Amino acid sequence: MTRPFVYVVSDSVGETAELVAKAVISQFNGKDAEIKRFPYIEDFQHIDEVISLANINNGIIIYTLVKPDIRKYINNQAERYNIWTLDIIGPLMDKLQNIYGKIPLYEPGLVRKLDEDYFKKVEAIEFAVKYDDGRDPRGILKADIILIGVSRTSKTPLSQYLAHKRLKVANVPLVPEVDPPEELFKVSPEKCFGLRISPEKLNHIRKERLISLGLNDEASYANIERIKAEIEYFDKISQKIGCQVIDVTNKAVEETANIIISEVQNKR
Repeated sequence: MTRPFVYVVSDSVGETAELVAKAVISQFNGKDAEIKRFPYIEDFQHIDEVISLANINNGIIIYTLVKPDIRKYINNQAERYNIWTLDIIGPLMDKLQNIYGKIPLYEPGLVRKLDEDYFKKVEAIEFAVKYDDGRDPRGILKADIILIGVSRTSKTPLSQYLAHKRLKVANVPLVPEVDPPEELFKVSPEKCFGLRISPEKLNHIRKERLISLGLNDEASYANIERIKAEIEYFDKISQKIGCQVIDVTNKAVEETANIIISEVQNKR
């Protein structure tokens, strides 16, 4: 049996072409096949080196190249030396160009960038869940953003919304009877955002919450004087931290998130 030499050429990492090669070779047990990957190929000189090796070893070339001039060159050189090649993404890209009537970006490695973006989002969502509602103060020191506020100021949904924007968010509830974690005073005030709400609005929200749980809406949790005391405590802590305070009384989560994102981008 002739030993096959497969040369994988890519202007990015080359994982896609190598996986295709391995999938096919596995159908022939593939024990004696040799796959050589050449990533980040961006000039004609590197193409010539691969062509030379394939010519010497009677090999074949599988490639994922997005730039038209590089694709054309490797095709021409392969034909010159009678080397068999397989263009994995070129034909599909050309077809979609005809369908969409648009010119491709011709930028190598975009799939990998998209994957990285996806995993950053997942990581941020997991972070928001892990450090929600002050569960672990250590998250404050690791977070991109820290949210503080009394109960029912939308800290959790806001954390999740920001996490989908790839921001790691920890949120901390402020309660008069409980000292805030010391980590709050160790991070930069620019990372911290206080969520303030009017006592009347919070009173209504908390009463509705108690009713939905089948509880008495006259409980101290929804008592207006208790709420005013909590907000006064919030004001004291947020002033001590020196963080920006956002009035969320009549704001949707998306509105508050946009304010925070804008502030973060401006500071960067």
